[in-house]
Amino acid sequence: MTDPPGETPMTVAEEIEVTLEVGQQKDLPAEPAARGEGAEREMHAILEIGVRGHGGAGLAGGQAPGGGPALAEVLIVDTSRSMLYPAAKLRAAKDATVAAVRLLPEGTAFAVLSGHFHADVVHPGPDRAALAVAGPAERAAAAQAVRILDADGGTAIGTWLDLARRLLKDHPAPVKHVLLLTDGRNEHDHRAAMSLDTALDACEGRFVCDAWGIGEDWDAELLLRITRRLHGRAGAVREEAELTAAYEELVTGLLGTAVPELRIRLTPTPGTVIRQVKQVVPGEQELLPAGGDGRGTEYVTRAWGEEVRHFQVVLAADPTGRDRGEDLQLAAVEVVVPDFGHPVRLPRPRPVLVRWTDNPLDASRRHPGVHRQELYQQASAAVARAYRAWLRGTDGRDTADRELARALELAGELGDGHLLDALRRIEDGPGSGRIRTGLKDVDWQHLILSSAMTTPPHHPAAGPPPDPEVPPAAADLAECPDCGWLGPADSVYCGGECGRRLSGPSA
Repeated sequence: MTDPPGETPMTVAEEIEVTLEVGQQKDLPAEPAARGEGAEREMHAILEIGVRGHGGAGLAGGQAPGGGPALAEVLIVDTSRSMLYPAAKLRAAKDATVAAVRLLPEGTAFAVLSGHFHADVVHPGPDRAALAVAGPAERAAAAQAVRILDADGGTAIGTWLDLARRLLKDHPAPVKHVLLLTDGRNEHDHRAAMSLDTALDACEGRFVCDAWGIGEDWDAELLLRITRRLHGRAGAVREEAELTAAYEELVTGLLGTAVPELRIRLTPTPGTVIRQVKQVVPGEQELLPAGGDGRGTEYVTRAWGEEVRHFQVVLAADPTGRDRGEDLQLAAVEVVVPDFGHPVRLPRPRPVLVRWTDNPLDASRRHPGVHRQELYQQASAAVARAYRAWLRGTDGRDTADRELARALELAGELGDGHLLDALRRIEDGPGSGRIRTGLKDVDWQHLILSSAMTTPPHHPAAGPPPDPEVPPAAADLAECPDCGWLGPADSVYCGGECGRRLSGPSA
């Protein structure tokens, strides 16, 4: 990728690097599971994709390489009547929104909306068709407009998102982001000019949306429904006073965006079918096909900072007539980053392999990342069952306790401290496995959000990258017994074509 005309060439230190690792257990049974069933088998693989900025400024500079704004931001404040009870909610929403506006870099395109039965443009104003451009005067005017907001009416979030979509629709900024705050449960969706389902259909792929809850009556499943469709993250504060710091942290993270859009391209071999692609870390999110090059199919992910995400790919293939015990390629995985004016170093394509086997022991092994995701799904389901049982009062108490104990057991097996802490907030004493008395519904909503977050398995902290001019000593290398790949001695997975696990319980 070359620098645009007139731009100062970027140094290697400023280059963005994308990494890709494919983890899988290749062995699949070659025989059908039962009489009358098809022979098609599913291969589950985990893609570990990372982005490193190497000192780049992200969006903090305010301008895209071509000269336009790097970020277009819409801040949506819930101004339904319930925000007045207690009044601290609306005050916190105003303080946090003003803090977020003040953090926007010079030149950032932005707007502030208020949401109730419908949505209004608070700044730059209802008679302004374009977004405001951040500068001292615009920030001050936006803060003043936010400070005089009042609350009335109901909650119809579909109309709020649709207005954000219309404001952002033709804007050229590489990153378009919406930050939505609500204290309610979208009770007036049936009366709205646009339902939430219709709005999500219209908004998907148009911008990234983070959704936050405040107060004691927000709905975790609603926030997750919005953010899973719009590639964002859901969060909430326990105390109103925490919102400003949460907003400042979120906007600061947004300004560290290194890659506006990253695409996963899967090119299956003849006879292979792509069944599913979904993000599994830092949260589960289904990815839908978004075109391709005629051979491969692309899946879009958005707004990457310097981070690592995991994705689960499910491929189906028929072993009939295929050789046993040999590595066969099911698909090629490639990472594509559309040009946004910065140099990006991409990894080489990697294969997803299969080895058809008649050995049931070999075929029973699963990749640790796949197993980990299954444990998270079980923990989240246990939390949901515990909540539903708790809603039944004394009739559901035994079931709620049993499901809480199960969720605690799974969180311990996962080694997820964040989830364990969230579960212990509703436990009646450490180790009791029983739900404490006096819980409020909002306590469960926080737990549901926590159970939707996932973390990768812990790996030892990596040291500085090796000097490419200095070959490592032979004693510092590990050799893969399957494909002969040589890599660092502490490698957990093979970096060659087979991708097998080299260390740990499944090695």
